[in-house]
Amino acid sequence: MRAAGAGGSAARPGASSPGASPAVVAASLLGELLVTAGAVLLLFTAWQLWWTDVVADREQAATTASLSADWLGAGSASRSDGAGGAPVPAEPPDLPAPAGGEAFAVVHVPRFGPDWQPRPVVEGTSTADLEAGVGHYPGTALPGEVGNVALAGHRNTYGRPFHEIAELRPGDAVVLETAEGWFVYRTTTAEVVPPSQVDVVAPVPGRPGDVPVERLLTMTACHPIASARERYVQHAAFDRFVPRAAGAPAELALPAAPAGAGAAA
Repeated sequence: MRAAGAGGSAARPGASSPGASPAVVAASLLGELLVTAGAVLLLFTAWQLWWTDVVADREQAATTASLSADWLGAGSASRSDGAGGAPVPAEPPDLPAPAGGEAFAVVHVPRFGPDWQPRPVVEGTSTADLEAGVGHYPGTALPGEVGNVALAGHRNTYGRPFHEIAELRPGDAVVLETAEGWFVYRTTTAEVVPPSQVDVVAPVPGRPGDVPVERLLTMTACHPIASARERYVQHAAFDRFVPRAAGAPAELALPAAPAGAGAAA
C-alpha cells in the first residue's frame, strides 16, 4: 500500500485544502491579514519612537545652529556696575512679534544634563510646530514681557524636548536665548492638570482675567509619558536679563546634574 502523498507534491503549510469550507478559508486569510497588520504596526511604532527622534534632533540642531550664526556678533545695550567690573544686566528689551512657524529663540535647560541639546522655540503649537521644536503658545507673552511665556513640547517622539520635565526642581534655570541676549527664569511650582484646564497658560496662571504684574514662564507637556491623558505643567518666574554683549549667563557655563541624578526622595 502506497504511503499517503507519495509521488505527489507536498501541500503548502498553512494552505487550505481544496475541499476547505469558506469559513476555514476566511479564517486563514484573516490570520494572514492580522499578522501583516501586526508587522506594520511594529514598524510604525519603531518609526514613531526612534526615527522621528533621529530626524527631529538633526533638523532642530540645524535650526539652532542657524539662529546662533545669525546672532553671532550681535550686541545689546548694557551698563557698567561702576567699578570696572562686568556689565550689569539691562532691563529686558521689547522683542518683535514672531511670525507663525518662525523659530525666534532657543531654550536651554541645564537640569536636563549635558546630553540634552538646546531646542529652537517656534511660534505656534500645531503638529508641524511641535515637530520643529518647542512651541510658543500664540498670544502669550514673549521672553522678558510682563505676563506668561507659555511653551509646549513633546515628552516622547520628535526629539522629546520636554521628556524630563518632571525632573525639574524649584530654583532650576530655564534660559531663553534670543538675538538680544538671555532671559533667565527660575522654576517655582509644578502641577498635573487635565487637557481642558487651559488657564495654566493665562497671563496669570490659574486666574484668567487677572491683570499680570509679574514676568512668568510656563512649560507644558503630555503626562504621563506616551499618553495624552493629562498635562504636566512647570511654572517659573523671571530672574534677570543678560545682554549678549555681557556674554552667556553662568547657568549655561555650569550645567546642573543630569536629570534624575541625586533627586530627593
